[in-house]
Amino acid sequence: MDELCAAGAAAPVRGEAEEPKQGSVLFLGGNEVKSSAVVKYSSAPPQAAFARLQEKTDLKLPPANWLRESAKLGPAGTTILGNNKKSKPFSSFGMAYDFIDSVGNDVDVVSDSENIKKLLKIPYSKSHVSMAVHRIGRTLLLDELDIQELFMRSSQTGDWTWLKEFYQRLIDQKWQRKKKSKEHWYQKAILSKFLYYSINGDGAAQPVPTTSKQHQEGPVSGESDEAGRASWPAPFEMPSSLSEDPGASNQGLKNDFVRNILWTFEDIHMLVGSNMPIFGGGRYPAVSLRLRDNNKPINVLTGIDYWLDNLICNVPELVMCFHVNGIVQKYEMIKTEDIPNLENSNFSTKVIKDIAQNILSFLKSNCTKEGHTYWLFKASGSDIVKLYDLTTLCEETEDKYQNPFTMPVAILLYKVACNMMLKKNQNKKHYGTIRTLLLNCLKLLDNGRHPQIIASANYMLSELFQLDEPKKEDSTDFPINGNSDESYSEEEEEMPDSDENGSYSNSSDPPDDNKAVAIIKSVGELSVPEKYKSVHRIRPSCAFPVCHGTEERCRLVLNYVLEGLKSVDSSVKKEGDLPAADPSTPIPLKYEDESTSGGPECLEKQMALFLDKMGSFQKGKHSSQSGMIPGSWQYKMKLQLILKSSKAYYVLSDAAMILQKYGRALRYIKLALQCNDTYCCLCTSMLPEVLVFLCQCLTLCGDIQLMLAQNANNRAAYLEEYNYQTKEDQEILHSLHRESRCQVFAWATDLSTDLECQLSVSCKCYEAAHEILLFSNLKNQNPEQRIQVLKRMGNIRNEIGVFYMNQAAAVQTERVVSKTVSTTEQQLWKKSFSCFEEGIQNFESIDDATNAALLLCNTGRLMRICAQAHCATEGDFKREFSPEEALYYNKAIDYYLKALRSLGQRDVHPAVWDSVNWELSTTYFTMATLQQDYAPLSRKAQEQIEKEVSEAMMKSLKYCDVDTVSARQPLCQYRAATIHHRLASMYHSCLRNQVGDEHLRKQHRVLADLHYSKAVRLFQLLKDAPCEFLRVQLERVAFAEFQMTSQNSSAGKLKTLFGALDIMAKTTRAFQLIRKELLAESEQMNKDKSNADSMSPNDSSTGLNKEEVLKLLGIFESRMSFLLLQSIKLLTSTKKKIGGINEEDVVLQTNKQVYSLLLRATANKSLTLLERIEVILNLLEQLTRNNEANNGGTQ
Repeated sequence: MDELCAAGAAAPVRGEAEEPKQGSVLFLGGNEVKSSAVVKYSSAPPQAAFARLQEKTDLKLPPANWLRESAKLGPAGTTILGNNKKSKPFSSFGMAYDFIDSVGNDVDVVSDSENIKKLLKIPYSKSHVSMAVHRIGRTLLLDELDIQELFMRSSQTGDWTWLKEFYQRLIDQKWQRKKKSKEHWYQKAILSKFLYYSINGDGAAQPVPTTSKQHQEGPVSGESDEAGRASWPAPFEMPSSLSEDPGASNQGLKNDFVRNILWTFEDIHMLVGSNMPIFGGGRYPAVSLRLRDNNKPINVLTGIDYWLDNLICNVPELVMCFHVNGIVQKYEMIKTEDIPNLENSNFSTKVIKDIAQNILSFLKSNCTKEGHTYWLFKASGSDIVKLYDLTTLCEETEDKYQNPFTMPVAILLYKVACNMMLKKNQNKKHYGTIRTLLLNCLKLLDNGRHPQIIASANYMLSELFQLDEPKKEDSTDFPINGNSDESYSEEEEEMPDSDENGSYSNSSDPPDDNKAVAIIKSVGELSVPEKYKSVHRIRPSCAFPVCHGTEERCRLVLNYVLEGLKSVDSSVKKEGDLPAADPSTPIPLKYEDESTSGGPECLEKQMALFLDKMGSFQKGKHSSQSGMIPGSWQYKMKLQLILKSSKAYYVLSDAAMILQKYGRALRYIKLALQCNDTYCCLCTSMLPEVLVFLCQCLTLCGDIQLMLAQNANNRAAYLEEYNYQTKEDQEILHSLHRESRCQVFAWATDLSTDLECQLSVSCKCYEAAHEILLFSNLKNQNPEQRIQVLKRMGNIRNEIGVFYMNQAAAVQTERVVSKTVSTTEQQLWKKSFSCFEEGIQNFESIDDATNAALLLCNTGRLMRICAQAHCATEGDFKREFSPEEALYYNKAIDYYLKALRSLGQRDVHPAVWDSVNWELSTTYFTMATLQQDYAPLSRKAQEQIEKEVSEAMMKSLKYCDVDTVSARQPLCQYRAATIHHRLASMYHSCLRNQVGDEHLRKQHRVLADLHYSKAVRLFQLLKDAPCEFLRVQLERVAFAEFQMTSQNSSAGKLKTLFGALDIMAKTTRAFQLIRKELLAESEQMNKDKSNADSMSPNDSSTGLNKEEVLKLLGIFESRMSFLLLQSIKLLTSTKKKIGGINEEDVVLQTNKQVYSLLLRATANKSLTLLERIEVILNLLEQLTRNNEANNGGTQ
């Protein structure tokens, strides 16, 4: 918790986060001026009551306790008692380091209270003002710049000579050191003695043991925010070299103030350091104590001084002790709000407020360059205030690092950026600000002198660009371009002041003032309300660069990483003889073809070595070639930079993958894995997140190798992409080679020309990723990663299995002479089967039923290829369905059934379910067809074969879904129709060949008829199978003819004949389809006649088999002719017996007419196919009409 100055409680540790309390609002002289003060830190003990000195006490005599420490005052006593009111040159930096949260955002000014008072008294005072001004974000740091002391130092050390020359040339040509008067030292001495006299208590003069010196010592700069920084990576720790810098203490970078107060004066927020002694007393909890010469009245300057001191420290009352020549006369109590109205010391608080606002606006408008040192100067007795940019003046000298403010400013910029990075809740809205802070920090630093801060700043810059985020450059919470009134580009910094700054112009000043950035022509202007308005706002956020895509973002990251690596490498002393590699010389990328790579066996060895190496990391081995010491800042920083570059290359590779630039993707993943290799060489213990990232890299590498294998046609283009390298990549690789050979993952990243090798490498990448997850026990912490790796392993094993299966099928088709299965084929089957089996295990281990089913389906296909390989090669007349074929077909069926069991039901994945069903149906159908066509009569009885064929066909029908509407439905309908046709033919054949058992013959007759009917019904649904439909109908006609042979009665025969003719009449649709296709083909040929590339006459655009049509047409004509002739004979004989005219006469006349036309048509050999079809259609139409009329009459 904070304390108010007046409260006097023990203060919090410096740098803690505190809840500010509302300070007092003072009403002074009727003009309300808002002022509140909150103590952020205090090393002072609780206020002691002051001792009221007796009248006539001689202050010229020292008290017994003078300049000694007091138990009541604590170690800060000598500071409190005001031995030295002089401000140190870097006092604001000490405060800024301790309250880094306030810098850049919340606070307008950080300074010593003495400097604040001096600025606010400018219009009233003739004394000189000399202050250094620095800008960090929207905060201004003010420090006294003691010109006299600097020039004294200059004459001794040679520093600041450029400023001394400038000062003498432009400002005070007759400069000489002004000595302080004896009166000054006399007044200082009696004030000190007075304060020591005023300490209350008997033991005031007793010395305190020196052991308590460190009792309540405040923390030194750099320690305060250690706890808050613990969670951030090592490189963001404050570099040890900063705190050990011998010049740091001399430059006063410690926060030596007794109190640090957050003072809000009107709308100005200031972090102020104060050493004013505060005592407890009377009705008020706190008073300030002042000593005045009774002969000298209080003037305005003294009144403002006292009033501001009390406001800043929130002290409500002032106690004044009057003396004459050191002899105490009397005491007087004055309320703080009454100070502006004292006699001889009247001043307007409103004017002081206006002065404060004008000075702040003037400085904010002109101190625009972050990191620059500005000098605010007013000569003694002058009314003109000038502002110079010392950094610009210093850069004109030989050594720009002569400015002693350079290092503290750079460190402060770095610390503010670092602090903002630690605040995760701020997210990306401050990224532009952080980037600008770091870039300005880097501008100030020299690589040779400050490699650690440069490396760390570059690493932080690289961290600003999120590589693993969704690719949304236009996200609403990511103000890339900033807000229009806040953002700025670095180019804006160089713009001249606008015309609105006319009040600062130096047009009327002498030409020797042209070095000034801005000028206040008269201090009186500062008292005018709102005379100066801040034209150039100090922007709280800055433009973040717009990255037009992933590659640009990654390239920026790699650029910063490279700068960081250069800083680290330059600071590491070279131990031993490292090869002097030239960064501009490309490092050759290894490229081998399969003849030198050693094939999959070599991969196994490399894989084993890799896994052995990965295992050794767990034992804490360390092997850096450059001689970096583990634990050193270089070591920690290089690890972070290498990991960042690895991530950038991974993202680049992933982006190239999406763009299908697989050669580029492989090059980037190679660089990512080389970074990983170096990280592993350096790292003493592998972090889980690094191992997970390594898994991701290997997984992506596997994906790329698979894509390269699947896109072999573009291999030349991929090779060109793979071998290209940027200078930046070469330099990063050069830095990596300082630590390791980068060859551990060479097996995974070479671009091979062999398809099998690429597939094997891809598989090994996934296996390596899986192994890492297994032996590092990460699979439970990263279940999603494990599932992805196993899924890819299953997929690549399927790819390799299919590759070997296709090779086996190719070998099989080439095998012409050999009758037996070759060893090569068997080896390929084994490899393929092994891959499928492992893939199935992978998918089953992650409960991926769909993919497991697909692999089981592929295994079934492999079994079918094995079955096909075992078919005998003799001529068809000797060919029989072999036991090996049956064995493999049955194995295939088993795998298909397992696939269906794996899926469980169609809803799981309808497409896969339908596919497996189709393959299963095909296998049953193929097996049944082979058994039917190449019956193994040497091993089995005809009846047994027929039974097996029938069973297989019915099972095929079971898995052939003809009802579900899909792209495969016509195929299923065709398959089902074919099955029914084959079964009908088989039963038809049995009926012809069977003798004896009448019951069985009847059964066969019924089955044949049933299956013919079903086949016809299904073929009628299809528009592209007219020939098959014709064949089935012709077989039905033959079946009717066969039945007719066993019939004796004329009536029975006539009935059968009419049935057969009716079947023929129903073929009209098939002939219409054939005619349609022939007409379409004829039209197409006419169109293409003029075209040189026209189709040959034998080709058909419709796929109609003309030979088949001619053959079927010939059979159709002969059977129709036969049936018509038989019907004419039967009808004629019946007419002779019965006599008279009846319905049958009409039929007879029609049949005779049709028969006559048919005979003429068949006799005419000059008719084309199309004309013959037309004749048949015409005859069928007459028959159909006659049948309809006949049926109508009969009814």
